[in-house]
Amino acid sequence: MALNELITQYPKESLILIAILITLITTIVNKKFSDQRRMKELKDIQKACKINLKNAKGNQDELGKINKQMMECSLELMKHSFKPMFITMIPFLFLFWWIRSVYINILPGWIWWYLGTAIISSILFRKILKVA
Repeated sequence: MALNELITQYPKESLILIAILITLITTIVNKKFSDQRRMKELKDIQKACKINLKNAKGNQDELGKINKQMMECSLELMKHSFKPMFITMIPFLFLFWWIRSVYINILPGWIWWYLGTAIISSILFRKILKVA
C-alpha cells in the first residue's frame, strides 16, 4: 500500500504519527546542539530571581537588579536556542509545506491536530530525554 493511500485512509492517525516524529527529531536536535548544563543553570537562576522578586517588593533598587539579571538569563537562553532552530528550520519549512498540501483537502482543521499532538509530544519527549 502506498504512502498516499495510507494517509488518505487514516488521515488523523498518519498526521499524529508525523507530528510525533517531527517533535522527536526537533527534541533530539535541541538536546544535541545546545549546552544543556548551561541552560539548566540559567533556568535555575531565573527561578531564584522570581523568588527574589516576590521577596523584594517595595525595594526599587533590588527589583531593578533582579530584573536585569532575569533579562540577561533570558537573552542567553535565547542565544542557546538559535543553533538548533537554524538546523531544523529549512527542512521543516519544506515538510510543513508538504503536510499542508496533503492534508488540507482530506482533514479539515489538520493544523489543530498537528499542534495539539506536537505540544503534548514535546512535553513528553523533553521530560523523557531530559532536555532543558
